[in-house]
Amino acid sequence: MAQRIITIRGKKQFVFNPFLKYYFQSSIGQYELQSRASGTTVFGIKAAVLRKVPVSLPPIPELRAIASVLSSLDDKIDLLHRQNKTLEAMAETLFRQWFVEEADEGWEEKPLSSIADFLNGLACQRYPPKNEADKLPVLKIKELRNGFTKDSDWATTDVKPGYIVENGDVIFSWSASLMVKIWDGEKCILNQHLFKVTSEDYPKWFYYQWCKHYLEEFVSISASHATTMGHIKRGDLDAAMVLVPSKEELKEMTIIITPLVEKLIKNTKQIRTLEKLRDTLLPKLMNGEVRVRY
Repeated sequence: MAQRIITIRGKKQFVFNPFLKYYFQSSIGQYELQSRASGTTVFGIKAAVLRKVPVSLPPIPELRAIASVLSSLDDKIDLLHRQNKTLEAMAETLFRQWFVEEADEGWEEKPLSSIADFLNGLACQRYPPKNEADKLPVLKIKELRNGFTKDSDWATTDVKPGYIVENGDVIFSWSASLMVKIWDGEKCILNQHLFKVTSEDYPKWFYYQWCKHYLEEFVSISASHATTMGHIKRGDLDAAMVLVPSKEELKEMTIIITPLVEKLIKNTKQIRTLEKLRDTLLPKLMNGEVRVRY
């Protein structure tokens, strides 16, 4: 076992291990742990102290029922994540088949920058909230990767509509940690160092997959600029050439691949809903505010 890891196993006559996991993930359990943690360089809790942390235990049948409710939500979330990985892989396989393995030499070549609009975000610190009602969280690189937290920034909604990001929009981080993602979070404001990628002429799957196709190359270009902060330039988007099939062929491809993208977006919305439900239930189940029949 690695250092700084403690294994906790509940005694069967008192507690069910999955319940312990959820208890220590809850705000109640986190408070009990953090209030006893110590350290200057490495902040943590010692095993001897951990053994004395109090745990509020309902009767065993209710305890098992609580763990079952929360586990069922986590199982569904995990299933949807695995479905999304499969959907992504299927879409990438189709794209590679069409545009790499079986590409038509007669297809037109165009710069990536010409098939979509790459809108760079705002310096959101210049757009602070004007009041508590008309504000949205700020989407930065950290949030694109990990989602919003209590430490995320906020900005006014009084910005041009293009800078507002909706669930399902394609977002491209072009600086520091390069990534391309179909945004799966809540409505927010686009920060600088991120592109919102849109197109009036081409379907979402088409420009999303081409951005992903060139991502490894863009990462390499970014690394070569990493004296301060690695990034790519708009000229790199101009230099990335894409193959454009005829309108009829593109339409046929869209009929095949769009259901995969739509299902992926639907799944991510369901994941967020289930996560919110789980996170809302967790403290209420632990403090007895919500009871489970057993």
